[in-house]
Amino acid sequence: MTDTAVPTAASGKPGFFTTATLQKAVAFVVLIALIAFFSAFASNFATGANMVGIMQATAVNGVLGVAVTFVIISGGIDLSVGTMMTLTAVMAGIILTNLGMPLPIGILGAILSGAFMGAISGAVIAKLKIPPFIATLGMMQIARGLALVFSGAKPIYFNDTPNYGLLSPESSITKLIPGIEIPNGVMIMFIVAIIASIVLNRTIIGRMIFALGSNEEAARLSGINVDRWKILTYAICGGICGIAGLIVSSRLNSAQPALGLGYELDAIAAAVIGGTSLAGGRGTVIGTIIGAFIMSVLTNGLRVMGVLEEWKIVVTGVIIIVAVFIDIVLRKKA
Repeated sequence: MTDTAVPTAASGKPGFFTTATLQKAVAFVVLIALIAFFSAFASNFATGANMVGIMQATAVNGVLGVAVTFVIISGGIDLSVGTMMTLTAVMAGIILTNLGMPLPIGILGAILSGAFMGAISGAVIAKLKIPPFIATLGMMQIARGLALVFSGAKPIYFNDTPNYGLLSPESSITKLIPGIEIPNGVMIMFIVAIIASIVLNRTIIGRMIFALGSNEEAARLSGINVDRWKILTYAICGGICGIAGLIVSSRLNSAQPALGLGYELDAIAAAVIGGTSLAGGRGTVIGTIIGAFIMSVLTNGLRVMGVLEEWKIVVTGVIIIVAVFIDIVLRKKA
């Protein structure tokens, strides 16, 4: 059996007037409407400093959203992306601060540690046949515990690591175009999104991921090594979580071992809002990035208007339910 035969459904490549395209268009309109609304009714919303804050918040959630998009398209789910991000940040701290290694080694260590943890989740799901929800829920706790153990339950600071701030809060583009301040973390998010989009739409990896989500049994019968591609999918998700860990720790100039819980819901919400179907087999990276911006704009706008932070959690839950309902309706009409 080989991996050369790919079911037609696995292509999953969205045409121009597909359900996914419609959901992306609706999400983009919602994003513009939210920006217009908060700009009109919150005087401090449209300031330059606030826009930079929104972009920085979007960078982390956007990268995590891209990570979870791979898994959701394959027909799975990953609840561990938030704490896995934290664990990779701690690993970067250990390598750079405790061991005094060069910055590239710390970056590579964070990404590889995330990929390793993701591969473990994938193996548990593929080989032990444990449902993704349960397997990644367990991994969420494991990653959280390891982050606390490895760090001694204390933050690890990057004060002695030169140029670590270049990964997120600083803006290299300002040096090229004065007056334009886009944090490097946002630029990294866009680079990750572009590469992820190419992988999903232009490579064998993407075709296999769409095949798994469209019809896993058909993929298996056509000769695809389902277990191997499932493990790879979760490993890719974990590796991207490592990038998110680098961004958030650079922004805070520290690896905070208690950070991470709750990020998975924002990431999943961003993916679903952008048109990624929780049933698998459909989704786009562009839609996820739009969804991440919607989440950040909504959270920031509510805060600027003086709404209690707790309501953001309520709104996130409502958004997920509404987005899934819309997805169900559109799938029935498709």
